[in-house]
Amino acid sequence: MKVLVTGGAGFIGSHTTDLLLERGHKVKILDSLAQPTHKGPPCYLPQEAEFIKGDVRSEDDLRRALEDTEVVFHLAAAGGYGLESKEYLEVNTLATAQMLEIIAEGFPGVEKIIVASSVAVYGEGKYRCPDDGEFYPEPRGLEELAKGEWEMKCPECGGEAEPQPVSEEGKVSPASPYALSKYDQERLVLNFGREQKIPTVALRYFLTYGPRQSLLNPYTGVTSIFATRIINGLPPVVYEDGRQKRDFIFVEDVAEANLYVMESDSLDGQAVNIGSGRATSILDLALALAQALGKKITPELRGEYRPFDVRHIFADTTKLEAAGFQAKTGLEQGLGKFLDWLARQGEIKEYFTEAEKAMRKKGIIQQAK
Repeated sequence: MKVLVTGGAGFIGSHTTDLLLERGHKVKILDSLAQPTHKGPPCYLPQEAEFIKGDVRSEDDLRRALEDTEVVFHLAAAGGYGLESKEYLEVNTLATAQMLEIIAEGFPGVEKIIVASSVAVYGEGKYRCPDDGEFYPEPRGLEELAKGEWEMKCPECGGEAEPQPVSEEGKVSPASPYALSKYDQERLVLNFGREQKIPTVALRYFLTYGPRQSLLNPYTGVTSIFATRIINGLPPVVYEDGRQKRDFIFVEDVAEANLYVMESDSLDGQAVNIGSGRATSILDLALALAQALGKKITPELRGEYRPFDVRHIFADTTKLEAAGFQAKTGLEQGLGKFLDWLARQGEIKEYFTEAEKAMRKKGIIQQAK
């Protein structure tokens, strides 16, 4: 197949590109090499792939990239905590809409489109109260967060509720500009597929980690942020009480899932969770990284929080597994591969400290009383 990977020089995109080439596909990459994620073309860009330095917001760049393309992996996106709402909507929502219009107008050879969505679309996810059953909560109140009341309460009885894995059939509740833009992308692509009778899939990636995760971007990738601080003798900064749970999936498993979805038609027209199905606390992640790096560093808990953060979120992977795919890499094994790669990167600098000051100034980080 002739495959276009937007964002193909990035973290997930580059691993997807490598796997496509390994399996004999012809690959074209469209990537703007945006800072701070990149400082020029990365050394791992394969010569076998055609590289176009361009922006998904540019109609000319998109037309050039779409020429002679059969499958599109639309992975290019703005993410993290450091951007304003306008940039999320321009890079994610509007650029996706423009790409679809261009395809409809003049690229009938496109046979399938796979778009990167995000776990962020679920908002606070799903919970269960022992007395009142399952519910999908609204975002935690700012008054409760300011008091350091982290756990989700049942809206009926006020008792503490237990987090549940989120499935694709559950409630979607994007609670931040980034989350809203990712939901825009998946709905635009899935609706386009129905209208144009082109197979489309939206992949809701959970927290992806592994080799090539940017060490320069202090706004995304908790695994790389923690690791760069520990390597530099600094404690990883953990918000709330550190007991919030996330679903971490290794990047090579994500790339395998991408190709599985491309090659199969069983998930066409659907949004699909791409996660491990296992819940790990942020504090446990920080401790595991410190231990693996041989550093006696205690994570720093200051009682701070980020208003847009959710408490617990992890995937129900039933749909993907029923289609025949399951992530294989456990967290311990995946962290080992990540740290092996990290050890080959030379001097590792730490950028989070300055970024945190900027986020605190903007109110992205706040102190509980």
